[in-house]
Amino acid sequence: MEASVQEKTKGFTRRAAEELSLRRGEPDWVRELRLKAWDTYEEIPMPKRTDEEWRRTDIRRIPIDDVVPFTELRDKVSSRDKLPTGALSVAASETVDSGLNVQIDSSTVFSSVEDSVTQQGVIFTDLATAIEKYPELIQQYFQKAVPADDNKFAALNAAFWSGGTFLYVPKGVEIEVPFRNIVHNATPGASIFAHTLIVAEEEANVALIDHWNSAEGEELSLACNVVEVHAAEAAQVRYIQLQDWGRNMWSFCTQKALCDQDAQVNSLNVALGAKFSRSNITGMLNGAGSLVEMLGIYFADENQHIDHLTRQEHVSPYATSDLLIKGALKDRSRTVYSGLIKVHPHAQRTDAYQSNRNLVLSRNARADTIPNLEIGANDVRCTHGATVSQVEEEYIFYLMSRGINRTEAAKLIVDGFFDEVIERVPIEEVQEFVREAIARKIGL
Repeated sequence: MEASVQEKTKGFTRRAAEELSLRRGEPDWVRELRLKAWDTYEEIPMPKRTDEEWRRTDIRRIPIDDVVPFTELRDKVSSRDKLPTGALSVAASETVDSGLNVQIDSSTVFSSVEDSVTQQGVIFTDLATAIEKYPELIQQYFQKAVPADDNKFAALNAAFWSGGTFLYVPKGVEIEVPFRNIVHNATPGASIFAHTLIVAEEEANVALIDHWNSAEGEELSLACNVVEVHAAEAAQVRYIQLQDWGRNMWSFCTQKALCDQDAQVNSLNVALGAKFSRSNITGMLNGAGSLVEMLGIYFADENQHIDHLTRQEHVSPYATSDLLIKGALKDRSRTVYSGLIKVHPHAQRTDAYQSNRNLVLSRNARADTIPNLEIGANDVRCTHGATVSQVEEEYIFYLMSRGINRTEAAKLIVDGFFDEVIERVPIEEVQEFVREAIARKIGL
């Protein structure tokens, strides 16, 4: 019965967006936002190869008409030990976190938060619950960093988001242990529309880890996610995204951080899985003295296509942005990086750095990297650079002459290549996850 229902609801329509809202019992203002977003989605043309930002990325085979826009609501589980295997693998009971939110397909099935955290006024829950309990707070921040008209896929998320996570930290509250959000696609052929909303009030300090994974399957799936970060004056937010989708997934993500005066946002985006992955990552330095650190790691193999588009947008003076994204690729994979540092006319004393480094491990792999500057002020320091290089055979030979096999030698070189990024993230479990993923990609 469920399969037949899903078959009828394949593809995206205005009626499907309205049906999703009605099934969830959402208030009128949420339904109106969905339908307005659908109108925006229809107005924005699908990206083409003739568009500069998509010139190196072909999405003509995107399964937009072949996936289920949402699945039926799942029952919630009482403890993390009862989660499905795919989610349980990254939410083991021994894992320490301030709160855990788990989304399976279109449903939030588990949510917990430490009492010591809630006693400080922190809110950590799924987005639907937050809309029900804190509607005024949600209306103040929801879709403000990433409005529906940001891009075609942000509009699609705004129309069909489901599940989602809301993290709110009041003024002056500091939470040392990270929060964790898991999004797991358990139904091949279904879509994922997660929406992460982080709000840190003045002088707050918090960290959130987003972990996305899925079951393997022959049917293609679609993930179209949005991440919004609001950092008020002197707030500090660390956001980590671990993308490890199955190879049947087409993944699109729009992520944007808004930084007020003296605020700091440190982000790490790790892209490992999916058949196709496109990430739009933006840091908006709206306040004087704000700082954005944008770190990234990607590793492509087989026929994967991984594409990153970044923007460091300096609106106010005396702000600093630091971007370091490193990638490795092998087999017949392809990666694309395009980054822009934009300095607005009044953003004097800007200090911006942008670096993309690529390590090519096979002759058939290809990496494209395009750093850009757009400077509107005359008293700035902006540096950018990009490299694409192969592993030197003499390095391999040197290690093999010490009794190390070729695969292990390649792993040591790749480990050293990524270590500069990994060591800048002071969360041990994230470091371990990335290193294990590198070993898996190398073939160990």
